[in-house]
Amino acid sequence: MMSNESANPFAGDQSSAQRRETTVRWLLRLSTFLIVAVTVSIVAHIFIKGAPITFRKEFPFVNVKFLTELPGTLHVIFDKQGNAIETDVNGADGIKKQLGDNFREEKTISYSGGGILGPIVGTALLVVVSVTIALFLGVCSAIYLSEYASKGKRVEMIRLAILNLAGVPSVVFGLFGLGAFVLTAPVLTDTPHERSLLVIPLLFTKLSFQGWDTCVLSGGFTLAFVILPVIITASEQCLQAVPQGFRETSMALGATRWQTIWRAVLPFATPGILTSSILGIARAAGETAPIMFTAALAFKDKLPWQKDMPPLPADAGMFAHWEQSVQRFLGIFTESVQALPYHIYTLAARIPHNEYSERAQYGSVFVFLVLVASLAATSIWMRRRLRGKYKW
Repeated sequence: MMSNESANPFAGDQSSAQRRETTVRWLLRLSTFLIVAVTVSIVAHIFIKGAPITFRKEFPFVNVKFLTELPGTLHVIFDKQGNAIETDVNGADGIKKQLGDNFREEKTISYSGGGILGPIVGTALLVVVSVTIALFLGVCSAIYLSEYASKGKRVEMIRLAILNLAGVPSVVFGLFGLGAFVLTAPVLTDTPHERSLLVIPLLFTKLSFQGWDTCVLSGGFTLAFVILPVIITASEQCLQAVPQGFRETSMALGATRWQTIWRAVLPFATPGILTSSILGIARAAGETAPIMFTAALAFKDKLPWQKDMPPLPADAGMFAHWEQSVQRFLGIFTESVQALPYHIYTLAARIPHNEYSERAQYGSVFVFLVLVASLAATSIWMRRRLRGKYKW
């Protein structure tokens, strides 16, 4: 009878190799489980601490006040029995008057009262502006590098610069945004600012390089440059993944280079480009340092579209009302805003730690996590729909 060794001439000494293979496999498996466990523990901790602030047991099961009011100062009034009454600045005097001699003390905790509507709106505006700009510039750059640029040292240096840009600290981007957009960006105006670096007279107005000040546009453009390297790199790889035969077939039928890219390449790369936008959305929404210099305020008592404007005359026509509506809409992007990352930073670093500020912190973090997850889920859903539509 033949032995196992003679039956399989390719079999070698498997004992030591199998032990090493098993050890490596378990190390990799444990590393994966450790990462998952840490992620789940962080999310669970935020959920346990933050969900009770956002949700309620009774109808409508959501803390509407927390989601629909602007942040404010929380007033906590204690009576002599140790009972605590929470109110805002408008109700504090009335409660103290009702308590009379039973009033013991009052505590005020900044930014811990009201809700987080202002930071939610500001974060949404910054994300929309930054992702829109970054997707346009990123996809255009990726198309050039993938479809038009010839191979050589110049293109390799451009790719290396893009990769290096991805490693720049976010605070450096904040300083860049401060200099490029807040203080230097061009503005059409009849009255240039004193700090304007250059004024170019035009036909009916002047082009003044005086900056946009701290506003949504400055913060959005700065965040766009933060996420631009990720979008360029991912989009270029998605374009290169489309089979070359699609291009050759399209051009053989008489299509131009741009028609081929627009009709035969870009639709099939769109699902992967949306994946890169998911990463961009998550990073743009979570950055704090860039918006500190360019867009964010710790406190603001109005939403961006609630800017005060001079009242129109009683006999103002439809065009005047339409012009004012356009000015109000455009004014949204020239206003400073609150943002959830900066609001959380303010609560955690600038407010004395207590149970009331901690409650506001975890509630804000929980809502922030849900918003980012919702944006990512929407992008994933769109990617799957497009991937099902464009297959090869």
